[in-house]
Amino acid sequence: MTDSQARVQAGALAAEALVERGVDHVFFIAGGHTYPLHDALDRAGVRMLSTRHEQAAVFMAEAWGRMTRKPGVAMVTAGPGFTNALTPVANARLANSPLLLIAGVVGLGACEKLDLQDMVQCAVINPMVKKSFICQKAERVHEFVDMAWRTCISGRPGPVYLELPIDILNTEVDRASVKKTNTVPEARVVDMGGARRLVEMLEESRKPVIIAGSGAYYSGAGRELAGFIERTGAPVFTSTQGRGVISDTHPLCFQSSLLIRPGCAGYANMNADLVVLLGNRISLYYGCGALFNPAAKMVQADIEPEEIGRNHTVDLPVVSDIRELLRECNRLLDERKPGAQLKGRFAPWVEELREKEVPIKNLAKLQSESDALPMHPARLLREIDEFMNRDDDIVIADGGDTQIWAGISRTVRTEGHYLESGIYGCLGVGIPYAIAAKMLYPGKRVLNVIGDGSVGFNFMEFDTAIRKKIPVVVVINNDRGWGMIRHSQRIKLGRSIEEGTELGLIEYHRTVETMGGKGILVEKPADIRPALEEAFASGRPTCVNVLTDPAAMSPGAMALAMVSGYKVDGLKM
Repeated sequence: MTDSQARVQAGALAAEALVERGVDHVFFIAGGHTYPLHDALDRAGVRMLSTRHEQAAVFMAEAWGRMTRKPGVAMVTAGPGFTNALTPVANARLANSPLLLIAGVVGLGACEKLDLQDMVQCAVINPMVKKSFICQKAERVHEFVDMAWRTCISGRPGPVYLELPIDILNTEVDRASVKKTNTVPEARVVDMGGARRLVEMLEESRKPVIIAGSGAYYSGAGRELAGFIERTGAPVFTSTQGRGVISDTHPLCFQSSLLIRPGCAGYANMNADLVVLLGNRISLYYGCGALFNPAAKMVQADIEPEEIGRNHTVDLPVVSDIRELLRECNRLLDERKPGAQLKGRFAPWVEELREKEVPIKNLAKLQSESDALPMHPARLLREIDEFMNRDDDIVIADGGDTQIWAGISRTVRTEGHYLESGIYGCLGVGIPYAIAAKMLYPGKRVLNVIGDGSVGFNFMEFDTAIRKKIPVVVVINNDRGWGMIRHSQRIKLGRSIEEGTELGLIEYHRTVETMGGKGILVEKPADIRPALEEAFASGRPTCVNVLTDPAAMSPGAMALAMVSGYKVDGLKM
């Protein structure tokens, strides 16, 4: 070994550690505090996608992590680069997205000297991540990458922060002094007794409801969940990142568990005698527990013990990986004597749910099938859902009302193929998520439907898509304003305040054309499908600007109006 081979820069050690863990894409904006790592990753052949804003880079990494179930990696420079990354990190934390954020920072020798972009970063981000790491010794950079990676994916996934001071990255060390670790944790714990008791509680039940959330998705429990409901005949709903773990088209799947979606979720939750949550948190989506039948028995299975029992008493807490739990339940069910099978027991309950969902879905059709002008956004989303009808089509929703309309309309057939921000309610995710999805699955159709308010957050990522020839299709639900705020203010205040709710007509499609993409304006429902066909046939990043009715109010706007408990004319909303 030559002297040059015997010594290695710490930035190269960090790059080597990432490559050893299969990282082949990193999302970033270049900055002086990360040059050594940037250089080493580029030399190692890692695909580096440079965005127009750090927020977009980290959103892309978050989407990558969601879809691959492995940490998506983003790299930002010190100070403002770091602070620009905070919103996606907070979003990833609430969405349980595996995300590794690597940030540069001023050198250890420059602390408190008022150096360029100096700030204390770790203390700021620490409450927002599973764990934060600062490597202060060059020989240990490889170890720190390994620790950060393991923390990201062990137990409940989430964001992890790794800080690498610039003087550490620049330091050369002897390879002989470098300790390399590489452990991949498989957190597949299963509560055998909990599985047995869950099956017994199903035997005692007449009206069970099963809700599969992100824990079912991240554990890869789709096949086991299908086997479980087919063995028992119990109805299932899906939520958040769990959408698609079992297809919405499955005979026993009643689609989204959210009450705002036309269907029977609300009726099921309030009339069930047993609620089984599989990797699903008791959050605002269920009225923080208030939207379940108070007389129902509650089972909550989660890989994270501290999550069990939040907002609601749980009769059977099960600390377990969801896939392994369902495998054990299926084994127990298969061991039963022929006369003790559950199948058929819940058929009347399933039929009851089918009957209850019909009138609600028919009522929703009044909006989704309307030919009225201005166009109703529900009609736009129905057209998108019918067009994006392949099992491998990917749809991303972004916005206030727009995300609500998408959640109401989207038929999810495949896990990981419908993305939205989640409970953090974060705007601006759409275009970055879409770019990441298209990079990961270049052969699949990717469509982002986004509000005209949200599109302003990361609009310049159209340039990223055009520059890198990533042919995403972005459909703007353009109601000329901040629709959710406009409508909730009218409920709360009796009026909407123009400054803060109105944006006016902006020709986003023309702006995209000037950047080198394709732009299409749509004003009539009959023109939506031809526009989508043209957009995907173009092979270019495309903006489809659809003018919709500013007066159309989503159920989400009504819910937002109730959040603050604002009083109107003596009535508490």
